[in-house]
Amino acid sequence: MTEPVKIHLYAKNLSVTQEIATQLAQIVTAGTIILLEGDLGSGKTTFMQAFGRALGINTTICSPTFTLIDEYIDGRLPLYHIDLYRLEPSQVPSLHLEEYGRDGDFPLGVVAIEWASKMPHLPESYLKINFSISEVLPIETEDKSSSLNESLQIADESLDDFLEELPEGRDIQITAHGDFYCEMLQHFAINYSNF
Repeated sequence: MTEPVKIHLYAKNLSVTQEIATQLAQIVTAGTIILLEGDLGSGKTTFMQAFGRALGINTTICSPTFTLIDEYIDGRLPLYHIDLYRLEPSQVPSLHLEEYGRDGDFPLGVVAIEWASKMPHLPESYLKINFSISEVLPIETEDKSSSLNESLQIADESLDDFLEELPEGRDIQITAHGDFYCEMLQHFAINYSNF
């Protein structure tokens, strides 16, 4: 088996993150497995929304944090978007995720798994995308002795300020494991080296 291949990309804003997702969606094939990692708010779902649109999926893609698995079959390829955030590693096998990688009960498509580090066993071959953002300043409120309503209002205003000050830039590291994925990533890097 080929050694893993890695590329590092810097997306200076949301548009570049979406463009990377769009370009990757154009080269994936049925049976592709994508594992997504990164802290909350690092861009995993934003990436998947652009990825889904590029596959021709017309439904709005949301993070399946509570549904665990969302299936989209109206695009060029089916997309199975999975989120393991709320699960313990011991609970993951009960989802039978391997069924999405076979051409059986579900049409073969792209399997994208957020919080893939919760999987007790990784597949032999896959594409892993790790998102990280620049450091963020902590939220500070001036008056901690105010009433509950005032505290909530300050928290809401601070959250708005926090969201406005979030860095738009993201570091995106893509690692390919397995011959097929290494070739795919090398093709991606050659054709989309302008990122």
